[in-house]
Amino acid sequence: MFVGKTAIITGGSRGIGAACAVKLAEQGADIAILAAHMSEKAGETAGIIEKMGRKVKVYVCDVSDFSQVSKTVETVINDFSHIDILVNSAGITKDKLIIQMTDEEIDSVIDTNLKGCMYVTKACIRSFMRQKNGRIVNIASVVGLMGNAGQANYAASKAGVIGFTKSIAKEYASKGITCNAVAPGFICTDMTGALSGDQIEAIKKNIPCGRFGQAGEVAELVAFLAGDNSTYITGEVIKIDGGMYI
Repeated sequence: MFVGKTAIITGGSRGIGAACAVKLAEQGADIAILAAHMSEKAGETAGIIEKMGRKVKVYVCDVSDFSQVSKTVETVINDFSHIDILVNSAGITKDKLIIQMTDEEIDSVIDTNLKGCMYVTKACIRSFMRQKNGRIVNIASVVGLMGNAGQANYAASKAGVIGFTKSIAKEYASKGITCNAVAPGFICTDMTGALSGDQIEAIKKNIPCGRFGQAGEVAELVAFLAGDNSTYITGEVIKIDGGMYI
């Protein structure tokens, strides 16, 4: 499906981002992983993709710094010659009640989750416009739709991603560029791995499917939105949450 195409995956070294990188590579894409730092997990993800015979490179980039983002995307284009797909998956959490939250804990989450998404999209959009084709998939969250106590910064950042997604869809649909968001619920990743057993069981009671999702399930949806069978879908926010938001 993606043979001859290049995908940039932010936050592609772990969790949902890594699953997306591997899934797109399985379907033929070459992969540029943007990671906050070079880590063992980044190397592991790249190694999996290399074994598939796909081209893959890891780029260290702070997505909250537009100067870094601009230079990195330019390097990716030089290395791969073109970009066809962008998956904005980079994200962090710093959970606390708002009264306890520091300025740094607010700023860092907004900077990475929202501004990072905006910056990487901005850096890629001219390339998409020249090609008159591009697929952007932003990883939002059901928390951005429903809110969550102790996650005001995270919820605000993901709500911002949703508004940004709809705006980009309207701005660039006529240029052959689609922009959609995926809103996962509780997915088995490093973030949810920090929860206690009691917390996990309490959360499962509010999920009709009775379980957490898998990163691979999110990646399947991302791959569909990045493919040629979704060209008439743009500006959508698709929940993948086991029914939690019903």
